[in-house]
Amino acid sequence: MIGALQCVVLDCPEPIGLARFYAGLLGGEVNRADPRWSLDDDWSTLHLGSGGVLAFQRVAGHRPPRWPDPAHPQQSHLDIGVVDLDAAHAQVVALGARPLDVDRARGWSVYADPAGHPFCLVRE
Repeated sequence: MIGALQCVVLDCPEPIGLARFYAGLLGGEVNRADPRWSLDDDWSTLHLGSGGVLAFQRVAGHRPPRWPDPAHPQQSHLDIGVVDLDAAHAQVVALGARPLDVDRARGWSVYADPAGHPFCLVRE
């Protein structure tokens, strides 16, 4: 095991509004204080009763997905918490991940899985 799933992140135009929508659908607590994330106009979270977390990230010019139109694909990514970003980097690359935006100084880096889906390694 390289890391642990921290949250599933959904791109959207209004993070707090989408967090409230999912709270109505699933229950949970919107924007509960959590040292893993900074909460602001561009980022909201929903802590679920099951222990899972959904996060909502503002994307300028957001184009909503159109099922099943591949020109407007689904827009989400996984955040994977890791203790050692350097070791995790080497391990995911060995598994077939492609680095997209690696900057260990900020505490997280973006990769693509072998099918091109983005995911982040985030320092715990």
